[in-house]
Amino acid sequence: MEQAFFAILLSLIAGLSTTIGSVIALVIKKQNPRFISFIMGFSAGVMILVAFVELLQQSINYNGLLVGNLFFLLGLILMFLLDILISHHYQFEDKDYEQMVCKEKELYSSTNPSSNPNSNPNIQHKHNGRFMNHRNRHGQHRRQRQMRLQQKILKNNSSPRLYKASLLVAVGIFLHNFPEGMATFIGTIKGVELGVLLTFAIALHNIPEGIAVSVPVYACTGSKRRAFMWSFLSGISEPVGAILTWLILAPFINEYLLNAMLAIVGGLMVYISLDELLPISRSLAKEHFSILGIISGMFVMAVSLAIL
Repeated sequence: MEQAFFAILLSLIAGLSTTIGSVIALVIKKQNPRFISFIMGFSAGVMILVAFVELLQQSINYNGLLVGNLFFLLGLILMFLLDILISHHYQFEDKDYEQMVCKEKELYSSTNPSSNPNSNPNIQHKHNGRFMNHRNRHGQHRRQRQMRLQQKILKNNSSPRLYKASLLVAVGIFLHNFPEGMATFIGTIKGVELGVLLTFAIALHNIPEGIAVSVPVYACTGSKRRAFMWSFLSGISEPVGAILTWLILAPFINEYLLNAMLAIVGGLMVYISLDELLPISRSLAKEHFSILGIISGMFVMAVSLAIL
C-alpha cells in the first residue's frame, strides 16, 4: 500500500513538471530552440535506454524472449493506435502558429499609424511652430487611444482558431500523458529505483510540453493564469492514470503480469521517443544538438543504473 502511494506521488511529480515548462515560457518570452532540442534529445536517450536495458530485459528474463518481445510490440501498437485516435502536435512544429502571429502583426501595423513611422506625416516632417507642436500632441493622444482600442480588440477577438488549436494540443497532451502515469506506477511497483528513473525521464520531456501548451494560450488570451492552468491540467492526467492503473490492476497484479506490463511500458516509451521527441528535437536545431542530447541522456541513465 505504501509503495502504491509513493508510485502515485512520483507520477504527480512527473506530471506537474509541465508547470515548470509553463513558468519558463511565461518568464522567458523567447525560448532557445537549441536548448529545447537538447532537452528533447536527452529525454529520448533516457527513455530509450531504460526501455531496452531495464524494462524489456526484465520482462524477457522472467517471461522469456518471445513473450517479452510480444508484450513490447503490444506497447508500441497500443501507443500507435492512441496516437491515431488522439493526434496532437506541439507549438514548436506549428508553422500556422507563426503565420497567424505574423498576420496579426500586419493587421496591427496597418490599423495603427503609430506602429509604422513611414505612415505618419507628422514624424516625417518636423516643424518648430507652436501650431504644429499642438497638432502633434493632439495626434499622439489620438494614436494612443487607437492603439489601446486595437490592443483590446486583438486581445479579445483575434486568432480564435489559434486559441482553439492550443486547447486541442493541451487536451491531446492530457490524454497522451495517461500511459506515462501508468509507466511510472508500474515501474515503481517493480522497484523504487526504477520508478525514480522513470519519473526523471518523463519529467524532463514534460517540461517542453508545458511550454508547448502555455505559449499559444498566453499569446491568444494575454492571461498568464489561464496559460498556467492549461499546462497544469495537461500534466495532472499522469497521477490520474496511475490511480486508475492501481484501481484496475491491483487485484490482479502478480509477477507475470507485472513483468508483462514492464515490456508494454517499454514499448510505450520507445514509441514516444521515436515518434515525438526525436523528430521535434531534430526540427528545432541542427542534428548535432539532438544527438548530443541522446548521448548525454543515455550516459546519465547508464551511470544511474550502474549506481542504483
